[in-house]
Amino acid sequence: MNKIINYFLQGLLYIVPISVTLYVVYWSFNKIDGILPFDFPGLGLIVVVTIITLIGAIGSKLISSPINSLFVKLLEKAPLLKTIFSSVKDLMNTFVGGKKGFDQAVLVKIYENSTIERIGFITNEDLKNLNINSERVLVYLPHSYAFSGQLFIVDKKNITTINSASSDIMKLIVSGGVTEIEN
Repeated sequence: MNKIINYFLQGLLYIVPISVTLYVVYWSFNKIDGILPFDFPGLGLIVVVTIITLIGAIGSKLISSPINSLFVKLLEKAPLLKTIFSSVKDLMNTFVGGKKGFDQAVLVKIYENSTIERIGFITNEDLKNLNINSERVLVYLPHSYAFSGQLFIVDKKNITTINSASSDIMKLIVSGGVTEIEN
């Protein structure tokens, strides 16, 4: 009986996330289709894709235009907003832009006389501008079940490279270790 219950619960773990995702997508497209004054099935999908693409195109033009310098001047007057904006922009650029910040997954030895290690990502190997010697690197250690983490300065001797895709390692960390990594 316990095996049947476990199989049932495991089935729910597969079905519920997929069903909820499909329902939200279906509901969103139908909602958009219902807002439009004419009947054209599938237009919601086209509208969503078009809006996201236009926002991306407009955003890329504005970032490289003089309006950007005006925006930066406004942010200079509000340093906290500037910090938040630039941090979020850099983080988004890391995940979907050209700047790849989480491409080198590593194990970090936490204590000298211990076998405990944490999984993280080297984010910067050149720390000369911080007056930190070349034997140390910046390592971001994400938290499980959250999109947060901590940044550490680590001696290179305490780091071991992980030979797996960074996206798989990130999924493993965020899931608390329950996601399986395929080789």
